[in-house]
Amino acid sequence: MSEILKKISKTLDHEARELAIGIRRLHWKLNRTSAKKPIFVVGCSRAGTTLVYKTISESSEIGSLNRETHDFWTDLHPLKNKEWDSHALTSADASINERDFVSEYFFSRTGFDRWVDKNNQNGLCVPYLNALFPDAVYVFVKRSPADNISSLIEGWGRPGEFATWSESLPEKVDIDGVYKRWCFFVADGWRDYVTRPIEEICAFQYRAMNSALLAAKSSIEPARWIEIHYETILHNPVNAFRDIFARCDLSFGTRIEKHCEGVLEIPYNAFSEIKADKWREGKHAVKVERALPMVADIAAQLGY
Repeated sequence: MSEILKKISKTLDHEARELAIGIRRLHWKLNRTSAKKPIFVVGCSRAGTTLVYKTISESSEIGSLNRETHDFWTDLHPLKNKEWDSHALTSADASINERDFVSEYFFSRTGFDRWVDKNNQNGLCVPYLNALFPDAVYVFVKRSPADNISSLIEGWGRPGEFATWSESLPEKVDIDGVYKRWCFFVADGWRDYVTRPIEEICAFQYRAMNSALLAAKSSIEPARWIEIHYETILHNPVNAFRDIFARCDLSFGTRIEKHCEGVLEIPYNAFSEIKADKWREGKHAVKVERALPMVADIAAQLGY
């Protein structure tokens, strides 16, 4: 196909998508239905949440944008309006207008009243999300501290991927003389770490996110709170996702099962081979070992 035809095809595809969004937006405005039992995949960055999100997105019974949505959510509540203190949001930040805006946004782009969503910050925002959608379902992905912190350290070396949102942070970041941009998310107290060793920062992020989720758990009915160890998925992805789908009220048919049989071969943002305990052979092993005592208590609460 010539370059001109490719450009024409790309333009037509874009126009068709925009037309579909416009039609669905009009449909939503006529009916004004709130999202129904949306699914939020939450957990620390680099815990395996993308794998879980992408697999749930395979369901034909719900909608998915199939991408991270941090820009969408932070545009609703810019960090600068909260003095850059934290990505965390509370029930006081929620409103009926925002519920309608979010419902319309996802419906117009997916065609579904029920959808699945995921980003690096939403684990700090469960009280807010629960106020918006009192019937929402949460899938909390937990990962062993060693592997999670190792992957966080690796991610900090990729600011073009994980620090696209942080260029306007008011504090200068200078970590180990190497890391100059803050990655993933900010939580209360982050300013105390802008010059600390990278392993301390990643331990801080592991603790902050998982502590917030464990605290939020008490306010959510058990039927709406699903926890899964990442290592359980690695051991038997079919059984693990069959259980997740059942608890999310989603069918687990032949197509989904076949997808799960090979899901560990799909590089959903993985830095290397998907397996447990790979931190031991990684280049950050010494740093990870120094970090583990800093998160031992929270890791125990997570079942590690």
